[in-house]
Amino acid sequence: MDDMNKHYSEEKFWEKLKKFSLRAGHSVVYTALLLYYVLQKPDLPAKARITILAALGYFIFPLDLIPDLAAGVGFTDDLGALGVALFQVAIHIDEEVKSKAKTKLVDWFGDNVDTSDVDNKL
Repeated sequence: MDDMNKHYSEEKFWEKLKKFSLRAGHSVVYTALLLYYVLQKPDLPAKARITILAALGYFIFPLDLIPDLAAGVGFTDDLGALGVALFQVAIHIDEEVKSKAKTKLVDWFGDNVDTSDVDNKL
């Protein structure tokens, strides 16, 4: 995953997230948003920053282990990579990060979003 951080860019992140958000589902999108917003913290340690960049780079990379267009399973590997990164940087995810991610999620999906599956793992 270390090589994947070179594939991350903020522009590509938002492009992919917007394009595939409905297909990816709430958990994938919320996890990606949590990582994105914690990455914005200026005091984030370098190791955590590299972990997040690698995971988001993998998420953005078009040729991953399971193609994103595969019906039903296309984002399984992305969620796995994002989930591992989330677990490793969970200590840096505060209420402000969660609030920003949830606000963006509600903007895209409406008020009926359930983030409890991800939140319970933090």
